[in-house]
Amino acid sequence: MALRVGIIGGGQLARMMIAPAVELGVDVRVLAEQDGMSAGLAASAVGDYRDLDTVLRFARDVDVVTFDHEHVPQDVLRGLVDAGVQVHPGPDALAVAQDKLRMRAALADLGMPQPDWAGVADAAALDDFIAAHGGRAVVKTPRGGYDGKGVRVVDSASDAADWLDALEPGGQLLAEELVDFTRELAQQVARRPSGDLVVYPVVETVQRDGVCAEAIAPAPHAAGRLADVAGDIGEAIAVGLGVTGMLAVELFETSDERLLVNELAMRPHNSGHWTQDGAITSQFEQHLRAVLDLPLGDTALRAPWAVMVNILGGPETDSLSDRLPAALHAHPSAKVHTYGKDPRPGRKVGHVNVAGDELDAVCYEARAAAAFFLD
Repeated sequence: MALRVGIIGGGQLARMMIAPAVELGVDVRVLAEQDGMSAGLAASAVGDYRDLDTVLRFARDVDVVTFDHEHVPQDVLRGLVDAGVQVHPGPDALAVAQDKLRMRAALADLGMPQPDWAGVADAAALDDFIAAHGGRAVVKTPRGGYDGKGVRVVDSASDAADWLDALEPGGQLLAEELVDFTRELAQQVARRPSGDLVVYPVVETVQRDGVCAEAIAPAPHAAGRLADVAGDIGEAIAVGLGVTGMLAVELFETSDERLLVNELAMRPHNSGHWTQDGAITSQFEQHLRAVLDLPLGDTALRAPWAVMVNILGGPETDSLSDRLPAALHAHPSAKVHTYGKDPRPGRKVGHVNVAGDELDAVCYEARAAAAFFLD
């Protein structure tokens, strides 16, 4: 009988696990939030991932449960474990990814380099933090934020007054120093339950309006010490937090070549989409291997450079499918991945990967191919 993986969440990350699962002979089943989601090709159930009974019914005939996102409540995760279901990553690791205050505390316990931070419960505490950090700071909601949502740069507590007013008793916001970084990097790591671990080349990411727009692998001018430090940080976090599956560590590089941990994701991540066509083992195949405790794949690049460009928003007058023939004709080296999602401003609806020998040429091909899908 084929190995069976249950994925909670029907988004594009689950969708992109389908093809490598077929190649591995793995049976993928998806619990989608609603009909018509990106991973509908493999959706075997539609239901509320916040309801334990629904999730237990979904999980009863799979070998392992994993995730398209980190939002499954802790009581559901622990209910799965109590019922004897293999869950990867596990509840303790996911708890760190689900709450940014908990993440900062866990990283501090591991001795990881990160921005100065504090939990703030009222305007006075936030204003004190801002004053102690040059008159500006970053404020984040501890839960639920992604792609720039739940993040603000503030000059005073009044800029986050609505968030402070909405805090529940005992609640806090996360205040962080505003880091003067030179670029953003991302480090992918895969770890299996038996402890084996592999590290991907560190990549440079380009953010626009808080959303990852491009990823360049490997990060230019990062060979040697910088790449080694990024890999060491990723490995230490994966081991220290007991992560199983894919881990993405988003990093700031500062002007004095320090690396600071910005965010964590315990699943395949946008900054690793380049691996589909640029690495020997894609992050999606690697995640399946890891959660099933199968031997991990080679993380080396297939070519000297690989670039991923997101398709953000998409066409307003027609569909991505209508634009596809022209894009493929003009850029035959480009690999176009679409998510089956309706376009809307700022929404990730697909991405383009290109790999090759010359970075400038690879960047041009990826950007030009992606431009065919934008108005």
